[in-house]
Amino acid sequence: MSANTRDGLNYLRKLTFSRILNFLLVYTSYHVSRWFKKPLVWGKPVSISIEPTTTCNLGCPECPSGLKKFSRDMGNLSSDFFFEILGQMKKHLTYCTFYFQGEPFINPKFLEMVEYASKQGIYTSTSTNAHFLRPEVAAGTVKSGLDRMIISIDGTTQETYEKYRINGKLSKVLEGTRNIVEAKKELKSNTPMLIFQFLVVSHNEHQVDEVIQMGKDMGVDEVRFKTAQLYDFENGNSLMPVQEKYSRYRKGKDGKYVIKNELLNQCWRMWQGFVVTWDGLIVPCCFDKDATHQLGDLKKNRVEEVWKSPKYQGFRASVLKSRKEIDICINCTEGTKVWVGQD
Repeated sequence: MSANTRDGLNYLRKLTFSRILNFLLVYTSYHVSRWFKKPLVWGKPVSISIEPTTTCNLGCPECPSGLKKFSRDMGNLSSDFFFEILGQMKKHLTYCTFYFQGEPFINPKFLEMVEYASKQGIYTSTSTNAHFLRPEVAAGTVKSGLDRMIISIDGTTQETYEKYRINGKLSKVLEGTRNIVEAKKELKSNTPMLIFQFLVVSHNEHQVDEVIQMGKDMGVDEVRFKTAQLYDFENGNSLMPVQEKYSRYRKGKDGKYVIKNELLNQCWRMWQGFVVTWDGLIVPCCFDKDATHQLGDLKKNRVEEVWKSPKYQGFRASVLKSRKEIDICINCTEGTKVWVGQD
């Protein structure tokens, strides 16, 4: 059985009647909204992404966390606050991603929160730079019940890796990966599903084949390639790969670069879930890194109050009307193929 098949079955086993019914309500309301160009929301959030911390040990050039350029407050998610939020959603929630900005393992309560969500029968995932995966942390990660772990590995040599993952050590990434693989074997666990994520940019695109082989040698379940989000792309960018299939952008007839996405006036993300910052702000999706479009505050309101609030509905209406006019949609990959998978 392939890793993807096992992962899919693992997710399906967590579905209850109420979660399936809720998904069908949300899915139906999304398509009815598209047809009538009016935001109708039946059901409750299917998934959420929640931010364990805004802090990161690296300094990646296209990341506000790495650049320390947030205008919003920075800090760690409180486990008690997380338990409160999840308590409002656990009956209908199917998927919880412990990642938005920052390095999740910096939060000392991170695995405690993962374990709590796992015990509620919710599929859990995270994305990490793997620098903190010491043997005891790796074992704790497997024991927590984490279902999926994405490990960022953007180079097969230190020279290439550190060009984007500034202050990072490839040796730490590989060591952390080995620790997780070993912990899974020792604990006889198929989870978390391990994915090497390779952000393809100009200086590492020649290492695509090498990272596929590295993934096989390391024993990870899958290697995936991701296009890079660039804030300054219209006139080109030194990080853009030569091979266009690995780029999020294409060159127009006027010589200017544009995103490949047609930015149709629709977005499944606006109906199926949202992002919660470490301090409880609800934002539309992961492209709103600085939380400029705040749709609610879970320190003041319950999830159900925010989910169908006039402000949230107004944002959904703007997506259905003219998505191209929304600033955070400029780099959006919704509806486009940005992953090139490799088992």
